[in-house]
Amino acid sequence: MIAVELRKLALRPRVWVSVLLLCLLPAVVGVFLATADFAPPPGQGGAFLSAVVHDGALYPAAALALVLPLFLPIAVAVVAGDSIAGEASGGTLRYLLVRPVGRTRLLSAKLVAIAVYVTAAIVIVVLTSLVLGVILFGTGGNPGVAGPGGQPTGVTSLSGQSLSSSGLGLRLLGAVTYIVVSMLGFAAITMFLSTVSDSALGAALCGLAVLITSSVLETLDAAASVKPYLPTHYWLSWIDFFRDPVLWRNIDHGLLLQAGYIVVFFGAAWANFATKDVTS
Repeated sequence: MIAVELRKLALRPRVWVSVLLLCLLPAVVGVFLATADFAPPPGQGGAFLSAVVHDGALYPAAALALVLPLFLPIAVAVVAGDSIAGEASGGTLRYLLVRPVGRTRLLSAKLVAIAVYVTAAIVIVVLTSLVLGVILFGTGGNPGVAGPGGQPTGVTSLSGQSLSSSGLGLRLLGAVTYIVVSMLGFAAITMFLSTVSDSALGAALCGLAVLITSSVLETLDAAASVKPYLPTHYWLSWIDFFRDPVLWRNIDHGLLLQAGYIVVFFGAAWANFATKDVTS
């Protein structure tokens, strides 16, 4: 069942268009950054953008910071919103369930397919950004080797410590894993909405409404009591992987929160879908 869902995703042109657009944004920003006469001052602009001009190996991290707040969630909302509602509106859901496939198994396969899509999209963004970053900005030299004045010539963390190539790779792996889990929490919300609606577009728009509401509440001091429970609250905590030492507090809280969203909303999706009268 999982293989069937993955094949269906792979054959949909809009899936590849979404991945292309995710890669296009960092590419455009990278070209403008490489052709500009100056980089953003430290602390201004997107995360890592002031550092990548000195070492293109950090550009995958900058690319993740560019796509995560908005473009990646939109892509996830479209795919997750289409998971059940798209089958219903297309008239294929009833035929799927005619086969000896339980609704729980179908729903689980849909979630796994979304997880594979998110992982593949992020990995493609990281790899293309790494190639682009090295081409546009070069590398900072030999990691761990001090240059004039005792300053490291390789990749440095946000804390100013030198990182080896393997250390940078492990931190990128941790960041990718964290972002995948974060997107799965959001996907579970949108998948639940997809079981409620027969419109894939409606489910995706409702998912984006949740995203916008959470983002707006993050800016309000009056919402301080609910901020730690908002789905977007810890999304940017993956940046803490690039500090030395790694700041695990927010990372752990973020993983726990997203696990809660996955359990609660996937459970709600299952409860609704398991009892839903499928007529289309």
